[in-house]
Amino acid sequence: MAKWPWIFLSPFILSYLCFMLYPTVYSLFVSFTGWTAANILEKPYVGFKNYIRIFTADPLFWKAVGNTAKLMLMAMPLTIIAGLLMAVLMQNIRKGKQMIQTINFLPYVITPIAIGLLFAFMFDWNVGLVNTALVKIGLTDKNINWLGTPQHAPTVVALMIVWKNFGYFMVLYMAGLSTIPSDLYEAAKVDGANAAQSFFKITLPMLRPITVFVVINGVIGGLQLFDEAQQVFMGAGSNAVGGPMRSCLTVIWYFYDTSFKNNSRYGYGAAIAFSLFIIIAAVSLINVRVLNRKEDRL
Repeated sequence: MAKWPWIFLSPFILSYLCFMLYPTVYSLFVSFTGWTAANILEKPYVGFKNYIRIFTADPLFWKAVGNTAKLMLMAMPLTIIAGLLMAVLMQNIRKGKQMIQTINFLPYVITPIAIGLLFAFMFDWNVGLVNTALVKIGLTDKNINWLGTPQHAPTVVALMIVWKNFGYFMVLYMAGLSTIPSDLYEAAKVDGANAAQSFFKITLPMLRPITVFVVINGVIGGLQLFDEAQQVFMGAGSNAVGGPMRSCLTVIWYFYDTSFKNNSRYGYGAAIAFSLFIIIAAVSLINVRVLNRKEDRL
């Protein structure tokens, strides 16, 4: 009788071993080699040489880490605030609520290629809707080269991340709001609390578990940023890796370029991927400790 559970679980277990565990372990092995496309049949063992180079002698890796952190810090706070405020606003909407929820959530399920093309068209230097609107309302007297200058390109990518993800955060916060007992708000109203006081004293503290999840999920997703940043520049007709002066080069984009474009250095690319894994694990652990410590103090 005990064999039947294993028989039914075997498709998942075999799939996991073949398509998840084995590639991960093999990639870890590759990260300790000097395997390249130029010498595809040989995988010379180099030990920790790739990792030492990444952390001590690769300025592009740290530039990619800095760019990724910058984009994440630009986009994530605004995404969280927009998602929370929209979730609170949706509580007071009766007509058309389902339609508004669908419209806000749609960007999250749109493919990155479509999003990249959309924002490339909107922020086009010559015919973009954004430049047209800014000139017409008088905020600028000439078109801004949004995707061609390192000063403006990160802003476009950050806005794209906000637009894509805030609907997902809204859904998470709406689920959290539905678990807050209405008795708490009624008691606060009886005690003379206004809407702002109820929001900061009841809503935010009760949504802390959702906020912890959103922050950690946002950090992990931000550190894995690739598709959106790459597609927006491809949609603008630019083949430059990382955008203008590599101002939008992310860690995953650098990994992709190293592994499959720039001489296909498979061993070094695998080391970049596992270095990112180390960074994600460290940042996630710090976030959990910091957020839990703040919760204990309350």
